[in-house]
Amino acid sequence: MRTLRIGVAGLGRAFTVMLPTFVRDSRVVLVAAADPRAEARTRFAKDFSAQIYATVEELCADPAVEIVYVATPHQHHARHAALAAQHGKHLLVEKPMALTLNDCAAMIEAAKLADVQLIVGHSHSFDAPILRTRELIARGDYGAVRMMAAFNYTDFLYRPRRPEELDTAQGGGAVFNQAAHQVDIVRLLGGGLVKTVRAATGAWDAARPTEGAYAALLTFENGAFASLTYGGYGHFDSDEFAGWIGEMGQAKRPYVRKPQHFANAAEETAFKNARNYGGAAYQPPAEEQLSHQHFGTVIVSCERAELRAMPNGVLIYQDGAARLDPLLPPRVPRAEVIDELYAAVAEGIPPRHDGAWAMATLEVCHAILQSAREGRDIALRHQVAIAVIPAERSERPDP
Repeated sequence: MRTLRIGVAGLGRAFTVMLPTFVRDSRVVLVAAADPRAEARTRFAKDFSAQIYATVEELCADPAVEIVYVATPHQHHARHAALAAQHGKHLLVEKPMALTLNDCAAMIEAAKLADVQLIVGHSHSFDAPILRTRELIARGDYGAVRMMAAFNYTDFLYRPRRPEELDTAQGGGAVFNQAAHQVDIVRLLGGGLVKTVRAATGAWDAARPTEGAYAALLTFENGAFASLTYGGYGHFDSDEFAGWIGEMGQAKRPYVRKPQHFANAAEETAFKNARNYGGAAYQPPAEEQLSHQHFGTVIVSCERAELRAMPNGVLIYQDGAARLDPLLPPRVPRAEVIDELYAAVAEGIPPRHDGAWAMATLEVCHAILQSAREGRDIALRHQVAIAVIPAERSERPDP
């Protein structure tokens, strides 16, 4: 088994969340990083004895880098992915893939011309309980998927933010950042081909003028439909329904978050930067026993049962009874991302979460925003079916 050499473009929040995966999975090694913040570069060089760069251009030119993990702000994904592809690097791109469908198409074309793999993640459709739910559906014992319900309530809007994160035009808000998870999940479970979207969004705080909530109804070509609900205003916490297991799989104490108040945007940005990787207040992810990650409650209604993804497996409701199809706790968080990356780069297996898949998810996100503005159903044109790939095998390389 060979080791994949990863260079990181952007040492912000997304990198911090993926860091435990990169550190614990023996199939990958971090060899370089680029970030405009000197303190982040210094910390990376110390932690990994690796090359550091001030620009993504320099990172992409490094011959030791095999894969570029594009974790820069959303509005830069397209340019940075194109740069990496031009240098012959495979691509692991954070969600959302980009801000426009044209940018997505350009990224797909750049990867095709360079003959490199393009994978978009992490989204929570990589989570082991979602993949197990998909396996149970594909097995056929419970009949076809007819309806799905996904809902999540968090404090998303009131986490420390940079100004652009509160500007929808620059990729801010709950739809670009959070709907990408829910849409990816229900598309994976429902077959991929969304036909129409009807939605409403909420932006209820003038001081944070972007979408903090949404509700959407998705209809699929196969007749299934899905309802998505997300509330990010920090009152109710739907992790209550997951036994107080948080999104990252960690045990959490209920309702202890204290609202933070900032005098201005500069103070809030400074507060966030201090807690990002390399900042003065940065705290490395804790070493703890984790459950599987999740994104709120997901219930799938099949013809002969209902399936509910949980942090420890899949609950199967049938004939008046409930039973758990259990999953062992993860040894490596988000190992499923590396499963797909390794299969694509080292084994030549086409990835499920490729550019076309991610572009279709972004199309649904745009449709949510458009439907909310125009008050009508939005028909979709760029959807792709879920790929049936060997990744749904029982054996995989040991992380």
